[in-house]
Amino acid sequence: MRQLQGFKDFWAKRHSEMWLEMQPVLRLAAFFWVVMLLLALHRHLTFYASYDQGIFNQLFWNGIHGNFFQSSLSSVLSGAVVLDRQVPTVAYHRLGQHFDPILLLWLPIYALFPHAATLVVLQVAQVTAAGLMLYALARQYLQPTLAQWITASYYTSVAVIGPTFSNFHDLSQIPLLLFTLFLALERRWWWLFWLMAGLTLLVREDTGILLFGIGLYLALSRRFAIVGIALCSISFAYVMLATNVFMPLFSRDISQRFMVERFGHFASGNEASTFEILGGILSNPQRLISHVFSSVDLKVSYMLAQTLSLTFVPLISPSAWMMTSAPLAQLLLQGGDSRFSVYIRYAITLVPGLFYGAILWWSVHPQVFRSRFKKIWLGLIILSLLVVLLKSPHRVFYFVIPDSVQPWVQVPLFRQWSHVAEARSLLTQIPPDASVSATTYLVPPLSGRRAALRMPFLQFRNDQNQVENVEYIVADFWQLQQYQPAFREERGYMEILPTKIDDLLSQNQYGIQSFQDGIVLMQHQKPSQPEALAQWKALRPTYVPTPKPN
Repeated sequence: MRQLQGFKDFWAKRHSEMWLEMQPVLRLAAFFWVVMLLLALHRHLTFYASYDQGIFNQLFWNGIHGNFFQSSLSSVLSGAVVLDRQVPTVAYHRLGQHFDPILLLWLPIYALFPHAATLVVLQVAQVTAAGLMLYALARQYLQPTLAQWITASYYTSVAVIGPTFSNFHDLSQIPLLLFTLFLALERRWWWLFWLMAGLTLLVREDTGILLFGIGLYLALSRRFAIVGIALCSISFAYVMLATNVFMPLFSRDISQRFMVERFGHFASGNEASTFEILGGILSNPQRLISHVFSSVDLKVSYMLAQTLSLTFVPLISPSAWMMTSAPLAQLLLQGGDSRFSVYIRYAITLVPGLFYGAILWWSVHPQVFRSRFKKIWLGLIILSLLVVLLKSPHRVFYFVIPDSVQPWVQVPLFRQWSHVAEARSLLTQIPPDASVSATTYLVPPLSGRRAALRMPFLQFRNDQNQVENVEYIVADFWQLQQYQPAFREERGYMEILPTKIDDLLSQNQYGIQSFQDGIVLMQHQKPSQPEALAQWKALRPTYVPTPKPN
């Protein structure tokens, strides 16, 4: 009895110690969760979520209705539509663009709460949970205080906050999956390690590249050389299989659009498979070297931003460089400068390797964690948060920070909420099962239906393979007016959409049913409401593109 009581006392004491140790981390995670969720939901509810949010919401909506991975909104972006000028189709399978079957795991949650806002909650929850898993990982090597600082660095990282504020994306699952994989590695829980590796492969067709980098680290560090070689082999084989076998079953988009748009400088034609791009890279070392060393300033600033909240420790961690070598090479070899934005979804893929590399570095250099260094670390964490605030990624702080200074563009909070109220009132006039085409920021609230398009697309191919005109058109010219002085996308839409509305009216194809606060609602083969038409004609002269800023 005494031994049993002693055992109970030991575990009671241990449980109490663990609870006290976890309290600061749990408070930090809860604070991150609440603040991020409020801001992300506010962005979504005030119609600042954009096209990709609508794509994923339609994917989930179709999924719970038995049409897995189908999306007319994704069809608009397909090579068949963009290059071959075909009509978008409701039965288009997005797996031809991105192979992400892991999304099926979240369908039960969406089925319970079938709204686009559910995806916002899900994304913030995944990123928040990853921070708790990171703390458990850090405790395998570090004392509680240092592990807490590592976790605080994660929750204040530009590369974590920025992508979390964006539209829902499949890469938001990566930190949770890979931190769990690393923890399983440290604990020798091989069943969990390979489960996380398998789930990571299912996130997207290219996430095998992340595992390849991890396998490279395991092999070169000789910690688990056989596991590393196996991981490299499996991940490489999966990427090639997914991009050359699985995805072409659904469409030609991977070779017709995405590989050419990203790696076309290594291709010899208008289409290219991953095998052909890889061959082009290996057969032209001169072009490879010149591309790697171009735009050095962008690449350096990108890595500084990635590691800012960690006091740049991953930059001196060989383990971090090995683990991120493959995904970083993928970024370096792509074309365009947007890939070096630390606020878009691709940035979060480097986070697990950089943080795990930092943990491994701190395990060897714990003596550096002193009072003076803590002050520097705290200063850089604060700086990281200031960078996020001033940048206002994805316009999340639009009501505080101007989206442009020269020319000045800022929408007051109460004015935006007033506009949203008018928009929601107008959108209720569209039946939930009606086909619709909308401007970008009205796509998400209308995406939970079989047929949804983005203006100026007005036709789609239905489930009977027949071409139809959308029943409703809704265009927000007020939003375009606010942002076109400084932003090319809105200015481009203002160049074509007003004329498009005029043509539809003159041809009697659509009639204006409502016009509220700069938002026009049109219905197919219905005469215009006289009052709404008069309002449109009164404001139509103001809907002209502004000159490009100098």
